[in-house]
Amino acid sequence: MAKDFAVAVLLDVYGVMLTDRQRETMELYYEEDLSLGEIAEITSITRQGVLNCLRKSEAHLKSLELKLGLVRKLRELEDDISELEKLLLHSEMSNEKVMADIDDLLVAVKKKL
Repeated sequence: MAKDFAVAVLLDVYGVMLTDRQRETMELYYEEDLSLGEIAEITSITRQGVLNCLRKSEAHLKSLELKLGLVRKLRELEDDISELEKLLLHSEMSNEKVMADIDDLLVAVKKKL
């Protein structure tokens, strides 16, 4: 089974919405980089059971992203921040107070990420 590392991002965001077994299996596979056989041994389920759990968990995570779009929104916010940084670097505004306020806002938004 080829790893889709976009699923690892979904696991970080939505992992708490999986069952304990699903989350454990996904973490062992994506974060610990264990094989299906190694996970089967640790979790005391068959290799096929591990594969089924991974597929079901991945489908659930992708479904959550389609419904909630948190990862998409996070990426859009990161893009907006990057664009704001570019504008700040290339801005010819002479009002230092405005620039300082914009910079403070940028720092505050980054902390929320």
